Amino acid sequence: MIKAIIVDDELHCIERLTYLINEFNHDLVQIIAAANTVANAIEIIQKQKPDLVFLDVELGRQNGFEILKQFAETNFKVIFITGHQQYAVQAFRFSAFDYLLKPVEQSQLSDALQKLAVHITQNERNQKIESLLYNLSNRENPNKRLCIPTAEGFTFVETKDIVRCEAMTNYTIIHLKNNQKITVARTLKDYEQLLEDCNFFRIHNSHLVNLKYIKNYKRGKGGTIILSDGTQIEVSTRRKDQFLKRIFGGREY
Repeated sequence: MIKAIIVDDELHCIERLTYLINEFNHDLVQIIAAANTVANAIEIIQKQKPDLVFLDVELGRQNGFEILKQFAETNFKVIFITGHQQYAVQAFRFSAFDYLLKPVEQSQLSDALQKLAVHITQNERNQKIESLLYNLSNRENPNKRLCIPTAEGFTFVETKDIVRCEAMTNYTIIHLKNNQKITVARTLKDYEQLLEDCNFFRIHNSHLVNLKYIKNYKRGKGGTIILSDGTQIEVSTRRKDQFLKRIFGGREY
């Protein structure tokens, strides 16, 4: 049984989440306490030592991230709760944190709880939190820290070090600038959505590239790009115009 606490400054949200857990996940999670302020939450976590914290992003004039900053070592897993579709959601995804959107629905809660079976070390958990806080504090910076799940656990890379992502059926091979490769059990579409605001462009069904690593472009039906590592990749004819506009900043080419 997973011992959990809820941190939320809205009583009806605490009651809603407690109901969903008791009604549909009573054999998996037990709610042992609830808190509605940062100070109260820190005190409960220190005393109760929960396995899981459902953490609301906004707590009055403070936010849930202030709680995480108080723990040098986090011995609990975190599922974030937010009432804002866009607020911090991208940072959660980059850092591989689960989150629930208010009003919480049973289906999204069940999906998040199913992922708790994945074991991560305390060091990896701390790295995920460090990555999340970094991304939140650098929202306007296109460079983000990306948490990549692997067979051994997690690997953390900065998006500026990714040269390209290559589709391989339901897997993605991430090519880094040091010639290292990471194979991930996620589709290229997932990474396209995640990296589109970080200077990446999907030039072909099989390739998503970091535009800063393009060295040359050769004209042709769709054209061919040459990356700084010497890799040559054809540009899809249907993506050619959009690609060139992106490269030339919307100017005529």
